[in-house]
Amino acid sequence: MAFILGIYVCDRAARKMNIKDPGAIVWDEFVGMWITLILLPEGWYFLIAGFLLFRLFDIAKPWPVNYLDRQIPGGLGIMVDDVAAGLYALASLQLLAYATRTML
Repeated sequence: MAFILGIYVCDRAARKMNIKDPGAIVWDEFVGMWITLILLPEGWYFLIAGFLLFRLFDIAKPWPVNYLDRQIPGGLGIMVDDVAAGLYALASLQLLAYATRTML
């Protein structure tokens, strides 16, 4: 629901501001972060790691995040690159948690 609502809201806001992906729109960041924190492992350090991983993937925009960011217009484009970054961060966080449990 947050993703679908975000497509509409981000599209309307971007059109009103006449900017492709305004920095003032942060709903996409919230959704990407929520995805990262799905199944958050126990421990405050995983919360910090999740935040840092999401920011890393959101800023670095590895493939296909960079492709999605450049190629998809409107509200969907604003939302989808952060969702992809959130999925990368989620996978990385889960791998980190698995590796941590395995090593202990």
